[in-house]
Amino acid sequence: MIDWSAIDTVLLDMDGTLLDLYFDNYFWLHYLPQKYAEAHHLSLDAAKTKLFAEFSAHRGTLNWYCLDFWSRETGLDIVALKRDVTEHIGVRPNALTFLEKVKESGRRAVLVTNAHRGSLHLKLEHVPLDLHLDALISSHDLGLPKEDPLFWSRLEEILHYDRSRTLLIDDSLAVLRSARNAGIAFTLGVLQPDSKAAPVDTAEFIGLDCFSSIYPPARSAAN
Repeated sequence: MIDWSAIDTVLLDMDGTLLDLYFDNYFWLHYLPQKYAEAHHLSLDAAKTKLFAEFSAHRGTLNWYCLDFWSRETGLDIVALKRDVTEHIGVRPNALTFLEKVKESGRRAVLVTNAHRGSLHLKLEHVPLDLHLDALISSHDLGLPKEDPLFWSRLEEILHYDRSRTLLIDDSLAVLRSARNAGIAFTLGVLQPDSKAAPVDTAEFIGLDCFSSIYPPARSAAN
């Protein structure tokens, strides 16, 4: 599936790629609407209608991923609410082993996420991704979401990576297309970002089912 001899850097999304998207789907689609309804004395249906309209209006922008923004919009402490349901945070199968094998192969593994730093830090408390990565970058640090083609140029200023020798693994078609259009040579989608939902259509991108199918060769074999 992958010509590892042509790859020096592996960029990985967090939610839906390294981590199970179930946590985020449960929080935003079920738990937050419930708490919003209680706080604002609304029916659950009315709360969902209002929140989901707001979600749609901001999807794909930094606001969509910004916990400070949603705390202001909802009048609720989003980070505190996320702490209520951290038992749902989980790692996708073989993700940590894959990161270890990338490092063992002599390549860079870098987390590139749209997640707000508040969400990132919360998840790192439960899953020590940082121990397996060379760098962790939030799009909020760069001022652009990954969906913006200019994001990849700003990322280059920080990472000094060669786009022609870079692999991106992400569960978002919009992000994959943005990266491809910006010159990222190798891209993989994720077939089942949410373990409790059905597989998704990765469209024109090759779909990754399990990380065990793409382990890179060890350094000695690679050289």
